[in-house]
Amino acid sequence: MMNTKIYKSVHTLAEQLMAASEKEDRTEFDALYAELNAICIDNENTDKDHPVQWETLADFTEELEDAILGYEKALKKAVAINSKDYMSSIAFSMATLQLELGQTDEAIKNLQAAKVSANKIEDKEFKREIHSLLERLLVEAR
Repeated sequence: MMNTKIYKSVHTLAEQLMAASEKEDRTEFDALYAELNAICIDNENTDKDHPVQWETLADFTEELEDAILGYEKALKKAVAINSKDYMSSIAFSMATLQLELGQTDEAIKNLQAAKVSANKIEDKEFKREIHSLLERLLVEAR
């Protein structure tokens, strides 16, 4: 279970990052991103480490390749605590970036993994989203 204080600070930083991004405040965005990055690094491999902080960091990482590396790290943490919710959402996010980079095979692998993880989650809408994107890619790959 994630430390509530850390969860709240990560959630607050995510909201502030969104706001800074919307008003295109580069200085504010960079400062908040650095703060979130520091939280991730400070907590890494401690009992406060959790996939949500790494997933959030990756969500706001602008270089796609770096974001994918961030999601990979988040995914390892999610697998370690066997969180199907995080495993499916992280794999889905990775897949969408991989598609942008033209890495269709990797995207398909991540979507297949996301689909398996999503079997155990409640969010039916998200399950449909994974399924339809995967089906579309498999049809196109033929």
